[in-house]
This record gives sequence, structure tokens and C-alpha cells, in this order.
Amino acid sequence: MLVKNWMSKDVITLTHDRSMMKAAKLLKDSNISRLPIVDEDGILVGIISDRDIKEASPSKATTLDMHELYYLLSEIKVKDIMSRKVLTVSAEDTVEKAAVIMEENKIGGIPVVDAAGKCVGIITNTDVFKVLISITGVMDGGVQVGLALSNEPGSLNGVLDYLKENGGRVMSILTSYEPEQENMRHVFIRIHDMDKATLNKIKEGLAEKFNLLYWVRDSVHGLTS
Repeated sequence: MLVKNWMSKDVITLTHDRSMMKAAKLLKDSNISRLPIVDEDGILVGIISDRDIKEASPSKATTLDMHELYYLLSEIKVKDIMSRKVLTVSAEDTVEKAAVIMEENKIGGIPVVDAAGKCVGIITNTDVFKVLISITGVMDGGVQVGLALSNEPGSLNGVLDYLKENGGRVMSILTSYEPEQENMRHVFIRIHDMDKATLNKIKEGLAEKFNLLYWVRDSVHGLTS
């Protein structure tokens, strides 16, 4: 899964010579929390967030009158408060890499740049959520099965063979490795919904033959507003 397939390409940017007031208005009007800052050629030179603007704004306890306050705010430029060290990814990087950078640095989005440093998009945690929904197939419902399997080669084959023999149609397979469980992995398999009797038979067989962690029947339709 590459960033270029999930990023927002119509990224809203601002040049570093604009006022903080302009940045604040753009963030509010566009309902976003961060703005990549570029130079006249579109090269990324920084980023500004709603937090940066709040920290740079005068306190509510200020003694300045309205005209003085307006003048002060109009004089503060984006370049004065933007973060110049910006974490970035390229369009050819994986979404997983972008997710790790966001999680480790506690940020909600990363600008995407090309080889010349030009800002060509932005990927956010919302985009990562969309990837998760897409690769799991949860929007099509079905049943998710959690299993603890050995790391030995071919350990998954037995599960897949069992599902195939009993009419289970696989929608997605995800794996996670648990540090505290050496030589083990957790495998999450989503299968298409079927009649209750067949599903019960499959569930009983999985519990008997393998280490079944859980069995959850998903129905997400009607949950979104």
C-alpha cells in the first residue's frame, strides 16, 4: 500500500510570507489542523499547526486594545512561528511507514514531497484508518477469526485448508507478532458470512483443531451517520 494511492493530492498550502491571521482563517475554513508551508516554487519549507497559532496568540488577559491586538496579529508572519524541521514521506513510501512516523512522533499528518522537495500531497491518520477499513474488508461484514499460531513455516496452511474444505471463503488475512509470545503469532482471518449452521460447524472445528482466540461476527451497516 503506497502513500500515493491514499494521500490527499489537493493539499492546501500557504507561503511563509503570509500572516498568522491568514493561516488561522485557512485552517478554520478548511477544517484542518495543519498547513504545509511552501516557498514561491512550491518547495516545502515548514509546517504550521493550530497549536502553533494558539501558542503564538496573545493571552486572553492581554491589556492591548482591539486595534493594537489586530496590528500585532497582522504583523506576525507564518515564517516566524512555523516548524522548520518537517517530517516527510515520499509518494512511493508505504502507508505503514507513514503510520509509524505519525505514531512515534505523536502527529496527525505528514506532508508528501517529491525528489525536489515539492509538496505534492499530505497523508493523515484518517487516511490510515481508511486503509485499515479497506484491507480488512470489514465494510462487507463477515466473521473475523483470531488465532494464535506457531511461527513455523506452513502453520497457516492447515487453517486455510480447513476453511476451504468447509466452504469458508477468505476475505482478508492479517498477522501480528507478539513480543511476549516467542515463536508465536496472532493471525486474524475474515471470512464471508454464511448460514448459521455452517458457521457454527466451522467455529467448532477451529476451536478443536487450533488455538482459537476469538470469533466475532461483524455488521457495520447502519453504524455510520
